Amino acid sequence: MVDFSIKDLLDIVIVAFLLYYVYKLMKESGTISIFYGVMAFLVVWVIGSEILDMRLFGTILDKFMSIGLLILVILFQDQIKRFLVDLGSHKRWRFLKRLLNHGKEHDESNYRLRIMPIVYACMSMSKSKTGALIVIQQKIPLDSYAKTGDIISARINTRLIENIFFKNSPLHDGAMIIADGRIVAAGCILPVSHDDNIPRALGLRHRSALGVAQATDAMAIVVSEETGNISVAYRGDLKVKLSSADLEKCLSSLEVPL
Repeated sequence: MVDFSIKDLLDIVIVAFLLYYVYKLMKESGTISIFYGVMAFLVVWVIGSEILDMRLFGTILDKFMSIGLLILVILFQDQIKRFLVDLGSHKRWRFLKRLLNHGKEHDESNYRLRIMPIVYACMSMSKSKTGALIVIQQKIPLDSYAKTGDIISARINTRLIENIFFKNSPLHDGAMIIADGRIVAAGCILPVSHDDNIPRALGLRHRSALGVAQATDAMAIVVSEETGNISVAYRGDLKVKLSSADLEKCLSSLEVPL
């Protein structure tokens, strides 16, 4: 008779939750095929070494697992960092933050004063078909990307955003990074996504936006220079042809407010 206790059930639930979380994270980062490959290898390893008790085969796979785990940590250090950041700042821990902050609540009026200048700037650049790429930092710091551009450290201002992305501006080709309610840097270089599902009609700005959204938890806003359409990349997903209301809604739904 099989002895199945509550501890075994809890063990299965925890493993299932971790696998689902890893699957979701890999899907957002565009590396889901690697997840399937690793899972297939684990199934073969368990069947060969544990169920069929194939000693030689199991020994070879055991050695490969110890080396392969190190390789996976090196290859997916960004995803592991994002996983730990998400785990440490998950919604279930928000009550602790409220206690540490002594019940301080977010100032809604100040929040909208930071959101609307971005929306107004994007709508103005959309009408004039001025290309732009704006990245809004969330929980994962974007310091490494900010260092590739010029540090600005200015308050969020509609005219400043438009002037930075003006065609004759020396910073218009790079990305603007916003963090902690301020424009941190401009002219920044971002990682480019190699996702095959991106439509060919979308250019380098869209690939860079999706690239930073896959590598971090940041939100990236793109204004197309060819069509004037506004797009948003967030959590590995790319939404195109957004209206001003849609953009405001996306900015209002950020987990870490502006």
